[in-house]
Amino acid sequence: MALVYSRLKIFHFPDKIASLPHGSGRVLAPLQVRLKPTNVCNHRCSYCAYDNDDLQLGNGMQPRDSIPADKMMEIIDDIIEIGVKAVTFSGGGEPFVYPHLLSAVRRLAQSEVQFASLTNGSRLQGELAEIFSARGTWLRVSLDGWDGASYAAYRRVPETEFAKVLGNMEAFRRLGGACFLSVIINVDEHNALHVYETIAKLADIGVQSIKVAPIIYSNDCQVNHAHHERLFAPVNEQVARATSEFGGVEVSNSYQAQLTSFAKSYTWCPYIQIRPVIAADLNVYSCHDKAYSLEKGLLFSLKDQRFKEAWFSHAETFFSINPSVDCNHHCMVSDNNKMLLEYLHADPDHMAFV
Repeated sequence: MALVYSRLKIFHFPDKIASLPHGSGRVLAPLQVRLKPTNVCNHRCSYCAYDNDDLQLGNGMQPRDSIPADKMMEIIDDIIEIGVKAVTFSGGGEPFVYPHLLSAVRRLAQSEVQFASLTNGSRLQGELAEIFSARGTWLRVSLDGWDGASYAAYRRVPETEFAKVLGNMEAFRRLGGACFLSVIINVDEHNALHVYETIAKLADIGVQSIKVAPIIYSNDCQVNHAHHERLFAPVNEQVARATSEFGGVEVSNSYQAQLTSFAKSYTWCPYIQIRPVIAADLNVYSCHDKAYSLEKGLLFSLKDQRFKEAWFSHAETFFSINPSVDCNHHCMVSDNNKMLLEYLHADPDHMAFV
């Protein structure tokens, strides 16, 4: 079975890898751009990282910011022109409440750029659902509650919203397109004993991939461990059971792995050049975990320049962040960075001794 969650995909792009080191003389387009089109959201998740004073994520975020329609189309055109391979829409807010998302994905669908989105699933309907089904590569729905009451408690929405989201996903699968439907289950002490139950419901409606991940509470690794450590065993047991029983579903367990990537021993982040973020404030940030961090995550602004010009004229900013000093917080790509740095630093005199 082909693996959706694989850190090794980067090695299919050797030219990009060769261009990454400082002094290589080349700056290539990012492979993927994460686009945060709006900070507006129709859910109010109790654990939202953008509304947590103990996390650096979102410290400079303005809740009503959205990328203007003309600027969005300019960004999309630049992404296509410079050869970006993929675009992921995410929050900030909820991408499917962004009023110009349909225009953006229509334009992407006419190009070779693949597109995907993270979403809460509440607006996965109508023409947007149809174009994602037919031309999108994947959708990942975030989930936490296991029934109407628990979902409402997490997200401060009506209890009927849980059934609506599951119904939207089931209807999306019935559209029959090639778009890969996945779910991320965000786990804490409230739903930790309901992981298997949730996976079973999702498998029943045709979800193809399920990722189990911890809710992050703080920049302090020990604070997060204090919340989750006692839950490792029951969560892992349920994931193992689901993996054995639902063979047609890819179940990925990153529950413990994401709690070990806080302190960094390396001083350079290759992934800045691989997967930057364009946010709703028209700033380009180094990564998802530093989005809206104006002091440490900002690379450059697009308010008065185009993305295609700025990317190739700000090469020094790709080396302005020292992860060992600036990134002692949760990081989605820390393991990827360590793998790439090991590859790039291998001694060429001993390369043949594999």
